[in-house]
Amino acid sequence: MSVRALLTLTTALTGVVVGASPAIADPVGTTASAAPLATAFDTAAARYDVPRDLLVALGYAESRLDMHGGAPSAAGGYGLMHLASNPEVHTLDEAVTLTRFSPAALRTEPTANVLGAAAVLRSYADQAGLTAAARDGVNGWHAPLARYGGAHDPSVARLYADSVYDLLRTGFTGGGEAVAGRPVAPRRGGLERVAVPGGVGALSTDYGPAAWAPASTSNYTVASRPGSHQVNRIVIHTAQGSYSGTVGWFQNPAAQASAHYTFRSSDGAVTQSVREKDIAWHAGNWTYNTQSIGIEHEGYVDNAAWLTDAMYRASAALTRSLATKYGIPKDRAHIIGHNEVPGATHTDPGPNWNWTYYLQLVNGITGVGSGTVSTSASTLNVRSGPGANYPVVGSVADGAAVAVYCQAVGSTVTGPYGTTAVWNRIGTNRYVSDAYVLTGYDGYIPNVPRC
Repeated sequence: MSVRALLTLTTALTGVVVGASPAIADPVGTTASAAPLATAFDTAAARYDVPRDLLVALGYAESRLDMHGGAPSAAGGYGLMHLASNPEVHTLDEAVTLTRFSPAALRTEPTANVLGAAAVLRSYADQAGLTAAARDGVNGWHAPLARYGGAHDPSVARLYADSVYDLLRTGFTGGGEAVAGRPVAPRRGGLERVAVPGGVGALSTDYGPAAWAPASTSNYTVASRPGSHQVNRIVIHTAQGSYSGTVGWFQNPAAQASAHYTFRSSDGAVTQSVREKDIAWHAGNWTYNTQSIGIEHEGYVDNAAWLTDAMYRASAALTRSLATKYGIPKDRAHIIGHNEVPGATHTDPGPNWNWTYYLQLVNGITGVGSGTVSTSASTLNVRSGPGANYPVVGSVADGAAVAVYCQAVGSTVTGPYGTTAVWNRIGTNRYVSDAYVLTGYDGYIPNVPRC
């Protein structure tokens, strides 16, 4: 379907003309324009009788409501709703049939992408026998969501759907959308008895904190490392996809790719997919594959919002453990990005990955400082980076207690505690000047990493 037809359809459904414009840039990624995106969710929910907040939560879980400029994920998924076209998952192709939009529109136009996902979910709901009454609430949609994720393994399928319900339970804000938390009780059917990675299920025998969800045997090479091959590097990746989607992709025989470990953005949870003794297919270079451990991180290279302190710290703890186990030096010559592998065609972990912070964590500088905000105004602006030139992304109240995860050098500011160029990171992409924070130290806090 053409963009003109898409506009006509949207207008007919809502009475509002919505521009199906390309994504626009913002400081933390490439999100769709907020107003058209909000109307797209309204339209899709009404047209296909899918709960609006469920659709928004699905998009947030998959992409943080980011179109990524029409580029595909590692699993061949497109747009903020991750409509996929690969040998095993065909949600993009199904959306073409159900909506009559062109593949190009579904891949690149936010409105079409949302409508396409809603159409696919509704078709799955119909095939699962959901009545009109069941469709009205969110709790009956677990099976359609699990099917949408396309995971082969029931435990990963449940993990995928549960991640959407977790967002509905806690609430979230991003991409111009705000969804309030609420009680949820998803009806999981046969998946109720399935353990999810990180739950009461199989755990890694290589690394205690990790869950075990094995990759397809088509996606790695059995070996007996370090006897068969020396392990001398750790390769850091950005998954170009969600946590559950990445774990599920490694279980798909068509993937022809895997990594040893994958980390979740929100809380640093980790799943192992390939035993350390075996050779994962992650580096795109056979020699490096044989000699390295591959670690994936949920998210996309063009969106720094995925890079949480919880994920950095959990990943660094694994890397520190691996380096000790295999005698790998804890430096940038041996802990490298995928983009640094000879012959690499990938750019991950990308320009937003903070190597300074990560390597300090790996080397045991892991403290978290604390402080109290002092400002002559009622609130202090929080900025997306260490400087007054970065966009304001929120505020903290005078007298508020804050955690300091790392400290960076930025623009010089004068405040209640003097003049300084030190900025404190108090959350993911959230910085305040140290001139406004009483930490008990003049400038840098001992054992707190530098950003």
